Amino acid sequence: MEVTFYGVRGSCPCPSEANRRYGGNTACVALTLAGQDPIIFDLGTGLRAFGDTQPVDGTFAGTALITHIHWDHVQGLPFFPPADRVGARFDIFGPQQDAGSLADLFDGFMRPPYFPVTCSELRGDIQFHEVLKDDLTVGTAKVAVRPVPHCGATVGYRVTWGGRTVTYVSDHQAPLDLDTVADSVLELADGADLLIHDAQYTRSEFEQKAHWGHCTVDYAVTVARKAGVRKLVLFHHDPSHSDERLDELLIEARAFAGVSGPEVIAAYEGLQIVI
Repeated sequence: MEVTFYGVRGSCPCPSEANRRYGGNTACVALTLAGQDPIIFDLGTGLRAFGDTQPVDGTFAGTALITHIHWDHVQGLPFFPPADRVGARFDIFGPQQDAGSLADLFDGFMRPPYFPVTCSELRGDIQFHEVLKDDLTVGTAKVAVRPVPHCGATVGYRVTWGGRTVTYVSDHQAPLDLDTVADSVLELADGADLLIHDAQYTRSEFEQKAHWGHCTVDYAVTVARKAGVRKLVLFHHDPSHSDERLDELLIEARAFAGVSGPEVIAAYEGLQIVI
């Protein structure tokens, strides 16, 4: 299985010279396995770059697993030509919402006057599926869905495919003690080959934004350690963190993990991990 990162930021897209190496597009990660349709974590602005790798002749077929419907996780869909072709098929899974169905909510933000085309007007066959605490089969992949603490309905995903397991917990509200971990998150991450996890804040930033729905870099390491994860990818980088700052945070995270902890790397656009 190949894991490729097309968008690694949280909150808002912020491409600039200051983050040229890590990138400034928002959450989008693609899983691929030979002979299988791709599985995509989240539909942030990184989705546009992923679209450049896919057919635009109506033969595209894939599945998206979205964690929640905040802007930085869904705003790439209008800029994904592979799904806007007759014959294309795109299944989008996401958490149940109190405000309405996923289809209605996507049509609510993707419509005039905000955008010239509604979601339902896209020419491909786009189907929405609501999940919360489910176990699914997507092609030959087994997918576990569990709730994750955040602001609003949010889930994480555990994908077992080709004999390997990837867990995706993009947005995760850490507890104030920065030590305990929700059982649902530990269930998703337990023994995973790869954990992609929210690492938006430093400890000092978390003190000011503890209720904003995210966690610290060292808390991501704590989750990985408690779950017995082999490799941790720091993800959902804060828009204010430059390349140099992310380099520093990666060094600090590796020191916090220690020799007995998980291998730690920081996500950047174009990063490809073969499991």
